[in-house]
Amino acid sequence: MSTSVTSLTLEHLRDPLGLGIARPRLSWITETTTPNWTQSAYEIEARGEVVLVESPDSVLVEWPFVPLESRERITVGVRVAGPTGAWTDWTRTDVEAALLRTDDWSAAFVSPGDGSLLRREFEVRPGLRSARLYATALGVYEAELNGSVIGDHVLAPGWTSYQQRLRYQTFDVTALLTEGPNCLGATVGDGWYRGRLGFEGKRAHYGDRTAFLAQLELAYQDGTVERVVTDGSWTASAGPLLSSDLYDGEHHDARLEQPGWSAPSFEDRGWEKAEAVDHDLATLFATVSPPVRRTGILTPVATTVSSSGATILDFGQNLVGHLRITVRGAAGEKVVLRHAEVLQDGELCTAPLRTAQATDSYVLGSAEAETWEPRFTFHGFRYAELTGPVEDAVAVVCHTDFERTGWFSCSDPLVERLHENVVWSMRGNFLDVPTDCPQRDERLGWTGDLQAFAPTASFLYDTSGFLASWLADLAVEQTEDGVVPFIVPNVMGPPTAAAAWGDAAVTVPWTAYQRYGDRDLLERQFPSMRAWVDKQRSLAGESLLWDTGFQFGDWLDPTAPGDRTDLAKTYPEIVATAYFAHSAELVGRAADVLGRQQEREEYLALAAKVRDAFRDEYVTPSGRLLSDSQTAYALALRFGLLPDEGARRHAGQRLADLVRGGGYKIATGFVGTPLLCDALTDVGATEIAYRLLLQRDCPSWLYQVESGATTIWERWNSLLPDGTVNPSSMTSFNHYAFGAIADWLHRVVAGLAPAAPGYRKLRLAPRPGRGLSSASARLRTPYGLASCAWRVEDGTLTVEAVVPANTFADLDLPGRETETLGSGTHRRSVSFAGSSEPSGPLSLDSTMREVSDRPEAQQIINDAIVAWRPEVAELIAAGSSATISAATTVREALGVLRNNELLAEIEARFAAL
Repeated sequence: MSTSVTSLTLEHLRDPLGLGIARPRLSWITETTTPNWTQSAYEIEARGEVVLVESPDSVLVEWPFVPLESRERITVGVRVAGPTGAWTDWTRTDVEAALLRTDDWSAAFVSPGDGSLLRREFEVRPGLRSARLYATALGVYEAELNGSVIGDHVLAPGWTSYQQRLRYQTFDVTALLTEGPNCLGATVGDGWYRGRLGFEGKRAHYGDRTAFLAQLELAYQDGTVERVVTDGSWTASAGPLLSSDLYDGEHHDARLEQPGWSAPSFEDRGWEKAEAVDHDLATLFATVSPPVRRTGILTPVATTVSSSGATILDFGQNLVGHLRITVRGAAGEKVVLRHAEVLQDGELCTAPLRTAQATDSYVLGSAEAETWEPRFTFHGFRYAELTGPVEDAVAVVCHTDFERTGWFSCSDPLVERLHENVVWSMRGNFLDVPTDCPQRDERLGWTGDLQAFAPTASFLYDTSGFLASWLADLAVEQTEDGVVPFIVPNVMGPPTAAAAWGDAAVTVPWTAYQRYGDRDLLERQFPSMRAWVDKQRSLAGESLLWDTGFQFGDWLDPTAPGDRTDLAKTYPEIVATAYFAHSAELVGRAADVLGRQQEREEYLALAAKVRDAFRDEYVTPSGRLLSDSQTAYALALRFGLLPDEGARRHAGQRLADLVRGGGYKIATGFVGTPLLCDALTDVGATEIAYRLLLQRDCPSWLYQVESGATTIWERWNSLLPDGTVNPSSMTSFNHYAFGAIADWLHRVVAGLAPAAPGYRKLRLAPRPGRGLSSASARLRTPYGLASCAWRVEDGTLTVEAVVPANTFADLDLPGRETETLGSGTHRRSVSFAGSSEPSGPLSLDSTMREVSDRPEAQQIINDAIVAWRPEVAELIAAGSSATISAATTVREALGVLRNNELLAEIEARFAAL
């Protein structure tokens, strides 16, 4: 039997160079072939000191030494003992602190003015031991040393709430320096700081001058340290970068390039003195989340020529990034690159871009082959139109460079493609901030989208540091009286409170705590969480019903007419009050975790009172809701808003009937969709949830897949059934919110869920359903790889599960008592009749509920109605039978036909089933 410590990390960073925390927490994974292994103790070593702790903890363990000093580099080691007391070998990693105090900085921001290039030459003495560059920008930057680009970051330093929090990066540049003359340079672009942001076309939300900040520290063998910093000695110039904008694209004229500009031999005649820019250095912080990087290359799967004569490349996948082109022609020739997510009539369909130009251009500098890619823009596209002398083009995929942690597979290729679409939508929309869409004149950090998707995101990728950084921005953007902006960072002016969107202040940190076990994050965000619920309380007033003011409601409910996305079936006050109760409950539970007993009692009591107010106003004694909609019942069931088990059963039955009556099609928007399948499963209607999942008619998840989607759409019908693009002014083909269904796939279909924060304990509870014969999920938890896989064959359900070392799992299989498992690999088989198709005779006296549970019977009725009234075919396709009570008999429901021959034909066809 072998046991070893692996994946020793500090905080949430894979690379602990430039750590901005003086007392970083440690995490490690233990890999062992010993079943039921648990940790009894650990030792941590640093600076020649060893600390022994008898504890099973191995995730985000407190730093046991004196704090790190700025720039300090040490080696940290960990070893652990198992249940027998036997110790593993030491596992070690290096950690280096960043600049931890504001007075560590001696650099000042300098601006290239109307240009984009900055440079400074300096000397390196003999005996250089190491060199570190600390850098950031007001705008976006790419730094160079002696003609070589530093690092592999894209659009650094990213987007934060600049006035309060400005991220900086740390680079080891030792290998790029030589003894003697050297040169440090930077290209600076507008980025989020000065570029166009938002629907109104505004620019320069944060400032009208871009600027660069750099501090290069040279450490010598003799113990001396020299600094090269941005200051008045730097020079600036224009360059080949004519303009760069996140929405409109980048324009580059290679004839204006200045070869060797970042090398020491360059003569900067004509360059001007860089301009000083004031910015508070106290806003600087070292990054806690991964940078944006180039994460993949896609080659075209097809090339066509449009009717206008342009070459169009199809990359086979809706992606986010830019093109890398190789060109050959005459100096001065121009290449134009346009981007779009879809084609219409063989041409780029740019209407969904709204005012975003999404166009890059490159002017050739010579007759030689040249390779170029934009560096300060990104586009959401599957198709690219090229004009000019392009010899080759590939798509460069860019997004925050997370570590992939979660995977799902099943027996249905369409569901697998749906899951892959969710992954690609996350990749495209997690580009430094969690955006709504990556292609049009928006690309903003909508809070409502993330609160719906955070559970899915935290399974697919390690988003721990990413969420921590974004939530810090949310907290500083929150108003003094607790209002949370619709978007973070906020560029939309004074914010207005809205339910489900503002509730991200509570639900996202709670989700992060559940998935990563980060108690400190909960502690940091608790004032923000509490402030939001206090704001809800003030808006609801004495009635505790939040029924005034603006609300998004169940945004993009597919039953809402046209562009009136606000006219959802579910009343906005039901959504708002439900979320008020839910967030108050979560704040109370968070207070309990943090040992804040007074707040625990206060907010749990508040949640109980809001639930009572909700029931009194919106729920009948039997469990019927004022808004008789899928979303209303999903909210009531998932947020515990019903008075007793009888009301829950009645509400669950009504929810199931609404789904049946709607033809098993989605009738929920951003609020209801993440809750719907879980609500059905909770009330024992798992089969109905499966019918929703596997539905292929619009609106449904698989309608998108069968329509050729490779990412999740913003609207259920972004592409209409006739193949045309939805003409709404708000149509995107890459919008992750409805991809929240993947969380249900992971936890319920595959059966892999946390039973304790950070997956210290797992819940393995697969729920097979009709239409799938197998499913599996794998997750790299903070304790190691966990998995749950099942298959149904010949009346037997077989489950195979892997439980990581130092954890436990509750195995909950249908028809079997829950079993607690230790770490290791486990296999169980149980008899499983499954959910076979309902059978038995149907007649005109059968209920519509019985008919709806049998697709072939429902089709018989639909055919009969269409034969009677062809003009209602579209209403049937849209699920208009939702207006018919599920308890109504077929005879009663079809009495309107008044056609005995047709009724007799239906009964005969029923008998033949």
